[in-house]
Amino acid sequence: MSAEEAWAKIALHFQPPAEFKGQFGSYQSPLRFADGRIAKTPEDWAKRRAEILAEWHRLMGDWLPLLDKPQLVFHGEMRRENFIQHKVTVPIAPGQTVPGYLLVPEGKGPFPAVLVPFYEAETSAGLNEKQYRDFGRLLAQRGFVALCIGSPGGDARKPDPVRLGWQPLSFLAYVAANCHTVLAQLAYVDASRVGVVGHSYGGKWAMFASCLYDKFAAAAWSDPGIVFEESRSSINYWEPWYLGRDEKAVRKPGVITPANSRTGPYKTMMEVGRDLHELHALMAPRPFLVSGGAEDPPKRWLPLNHVIAVNALLGQTNRVAMTNRKEHGPDEDSNEKLCLFLEHFLKPPAGR
Repeated sequence: MSAEEAWAKIALHFQPPAEFKGQFGSYQSPLRFADGRIAKTPEDWAKRRAEILAEWHRLMGDWLPLLDKPQLVFHGEMRRENFIQHKVTVPIAPGQTVPGYLLVPEGKGPFPAVLVPFYEAETSAGLNEKQYRDFGRLLAQRGFVALCIGSPGGDARKPDPVRLGWQPLSFLAYVAANCHTVLAQLAYVDASRVGVVGHSYGGKWAMFASCLYDKFAAAAWSDPGIVFEESRSSINYWEPWYLGRDEKAVRKPGVITPANSRTGPYKTMMEVGRDLHELHALMAPRPFLVSGGAEDPPKRWLPLNHVIAVNALLGQTNRVAMTNRKEHGPDEDSNEKLCLFLEHFLKPPAGR
């Protein structure tokens, strides 16, 4: 497939449907400073971006210093299809590692690369039977190095952010930033072309990672629930393993009720009217795709239009895309478009 043919398959997904075009909903513009001023130039946006980033880190807990030179430990390899699978141990934080798989295409490179987080590494690497969640395998087939990892400690509901006051989703983004360094150091990886992609829990992880760490060149988020919505039980950012961790209050897992109320930074965010579109804006002008399903239907263009506005201020177009399907799980069509999106933005042009 030529580059032109590939672009033709995804180009329409960079434009909202007519009913949502130019509509911003009730979301406050991320261009508005805390003091009410509006960013009107790229220089203004740089300052506003720094303000957003600082505020979210304040709410979620500042990061530890990133690992300096994290090195993979290799435990064996095998040939699969048109790539080599390496079983690895991945350093993710001081004194912490996770098992994973590094999938490396045949050839010399340098290759683009992706981090693929999920509950466990086997699904992303295509080593179990969960249909259409094998992003690492699919992208390795297409010439990407793919690093597939799972939840720190092995249980997504029991993350260990190593210190008080650090929210698990911010910790997972920090883990991803260290994995970016791991990939960027590999001789056969193009360090300027490293992205991150994930589904559901992995989609939340990929979203926070790419928004909070600007060295990820592109991202694809598969139906994570890209904004807060308490009517959807799967968009559960209030849970203590996401943004509701609170040393002073404990809530039972499940939906928000008067008897089981909000906790932690999530409670603060809801009280002051913050939402995740502020984080999305941190991606500009880097491209991202929302591979939307049941949790991210077409109405999500309302928050995404705010990011389009930020990109317009920066003189950029075609940086925000969304595909839609009915079900939460990915399917063959959504995966094809996800892969084409990452190929378009992370693979070098033909002839280079």
